[in-house]
Amino acid sequence: MYEAFYGLTERPFELTPNPRYLFLTPKHREALAHLRYGLSGQRGITLLLGDAGTGKTTLVRAALAAEQRAENRYVLLANPTLTRSEFYEFLAAGFRLGEPAAQSKTRFLFDLQRDLQDRHARGGATSLVVDEAQSLPFELLEELRLLVNLETATVKLLNVILVSQPELAERLNDPALRQLKQRISLRCELGHLDLRETAAYIAGRLRIAGANVSEVFTRDAVLAVDEYACGIPRVISVVCDNALVAGFAVGARPVSAAIVHEVARDFDLRGAALGAPGAVAALPARSTSSASPAAVNAAPTEVQTAAEAQPTAVAAPPPRRHFSFF
Repeated sequence: MYEAFYGLTERPFELTPNPRYLFLTPKHREALAHLRYGLSGQRGITLLLGDAGTGKTTLVRAALAAEQRAENRYVLLANPTLTRSEFYEFLAAGFRLGEPAAQSKTRFLFDLQRDLQDRHARGGATSLVVDEAQSLPFELLEELRLLVNLETATVKLLNVILVSQPELAERLNDPALRQLKQRISLRCELGHLDLRETAAYIAGRLRIAGANVSEVFTRDAVLAVDEYACGIPRVISVVCDNALVAGFAVGARPVSAAIVHEVARDFDLRGAALGAPGAVAALPARSTSSASPAAVNAAPTEVQTAAEAQPTAVAAPPPRRHFSFF
């Protein structure tokens, strides 16, 4: 719709977890390293925490792409609200254990143990990645704990990656889950973006999509996006995409702060720093210290995009163009 008007080759703010648009803050880079180590290092359970919309799924897909090798196998469970029998049926299909393993837990465990040992002997790793893990029922958390017990004298045979909103961390403090918590060998957490990271996120996506970024959003528009989105990448993308639609409708290039304000009203977004009566409940509070005038003035004229730091398995963006939001 608006691509040609803003000089874009594609829409830069789609909500799909496209690794090409992976944006790496220092925290994201650290989390990516943990995930890759958890997938390849036979470490047992790795826990990745982050509020909704902070980029966990995109990061997981980038890690899986980077560790994709013929000798490795992983199963990604994106909807863990299953019964115990459905859970084992899903795993049997994902690990290609055959129909008998899907019908009998005893047969499943026997076949899985043999499959894990064979793959380990060939130098490979086997991983189960559970997205939205905060939705796991208690009985499946217990099953995961028991599956992690599949091991040799020196290594864990099954890597489990739990990708969750912070609620799971609270649940793990339940004494009934203490044994599971003790088996977490790697833990990392994604936070909200600060002002400079929000500007870099917007600029990086626009650059990958082929735009001259200084011609798409004004400085004040970026500041407004930062205030309303409260550092949540998914909300930043929603606001920016709708601002581009609204700007295209009225022939505005670049998009102004007034258009961002209109979009925020449509979505009932109330950034706490704007003096409105509290932030939207879905957008947890964050520190606003980085949004001070000093932080704005310190923002670099060129920001690092994901392709400069992400694994080589992820495609590189178009050549850099000089720009400055600030």
